[in-house]
Amino acid sequence: MEIRDADTRNVDLRDVPEAHLDRALDLAYLVFHERPEEEQRKHHRELLLPCERIGAYDGETLVGFVAAHHFTLSVPGGELPCPGLTFVSVTPTHRRRGVLSALIAELFRRSAERAAPIAALWASEDAIYGRFGFGPATQGATVEIDSRRPLALRIDPDERPLRLIDPADAPAAVGPYFEATRARRAGRIARDEERWSGEWLADKDEEDDELSPPRVVALGDPVAGYAVYRTKGENDETHTPGLVRVDELEADTPAVAAALWRYLASIDLTGTVRAWGRPLDDPLLLFAGDRDQVRVTAQFPALWVRLVDVRAALTARGWAAPADLVLEVHDSGLPANSGRFRLTAGPGGSRYEPTGDPVDLSFGVRDLATCYLGGTRVTDLVAAGMVEEHTPGAAATLDTALRTERLPHTDDEF
Repeated sequence: MEIRDADTRNVDLRDVPEAHLDRALDLAYLVFHERPEEEQRKHHRELLLPCERIGAYDGETLVGFVAAHHFTLSVPGGELPCPGLTFVSVTPTHRRRGVLSALIAELFRRSAERAAPIAALWASEDAIYGRFGFGPATQGATVEIDSRRPLALRIDPDERPLRLIDPADAPAAVGPYFEATRARRAGRIARDEERWSGEWLADKDEEDDELSPPRVVALGDPVAGYAVYRTKGENDETHTPGLVRVDELEADTPAVAAALWRYLASIDLTGTVRAWGRPLDDPLLLFAGDRDQVRVTAQFPALWVRLVDVRAALTARGWAAPADLVLEVHDSGLPANSGRFRLTAGPGGSRYEPTGDPVDLSFGVRDLATCYLGGTRVTDLVAAGMVEEHTPGAAATLDTALRTERLPHTDDEF
């Protein structure tokens, strides 16, 4: 992806040194219309320090920037290195000149060199990233509970004792549980202690300074489930009831989940439990005794995935059932992915090799990425006109092979 406009002939791409981090932050704040306090700026600077940082410079002026976390992402049957794009920004004076295209192309080039076959981001604007081959691979839901009355449940909660954990001790107390259970769903990002402490358990919430510090509640010893949440009291002016905002809830069994939700809905001086970014197959939505009390108030694309190396990505994931299909893939951004390939896959492994045989399914790389983690059915994309099925039943066959026991889910926003 070259820089196209003659006005940017002097723009070049290079690593952004630590000495230029403040320039990068100023650029991001300009683009996203932010004016953070010094504490938040310091936090953002610390976030960027371990990231890969690529800048577009016009002379010595930084006019474009992209950073990438060095993440590891769970995929069906395993995990892969996955750059997580963040702080993507281009100064208004240099928009529509190919600067963003060049930055992302450079990141993809580096990803390929480092054998990272996928990349991911949370899209600030959906329309931008689809044209770079990113597809929405996980979905999230906002769930609200009216907790002014006891939570009605159709199953018996686990009655083992609950205990509050000091946030300072939480990475050691629940971090190993999270890592051990991360493979249950595709789309989960590995967390080190720094990510736990800096992101999930920061004393002050970036988006709402009225919220309490984080609280962590766990059930079982060893841990069988936990929740991370924050609270705030009733608003006296608007008479809005007190809020419990659930940032994460993980549980071994439905009974453990029921115990945690019952606890969250019973916290004194609150009347609403709001959980952002829950998986669409959250068992709460089935074992809740009153769906007027437990409502889904929003659904949205969450993690966007890009298949940088389609062959490596497909052969690295696990497969639920056999499939022998010829896929035609179109990828204008990374032409090496384009062509006709035979996918032979099953529980024992997979191959993906060039072929001249007749095509069963035609994909744009964006739509292949959307299905990659198992969260979107190929048959639905065929019905929407996004994927072309040349052989009847081919989409259903691929769906069966891509299927995962649980829907992919990502609540690590970055």
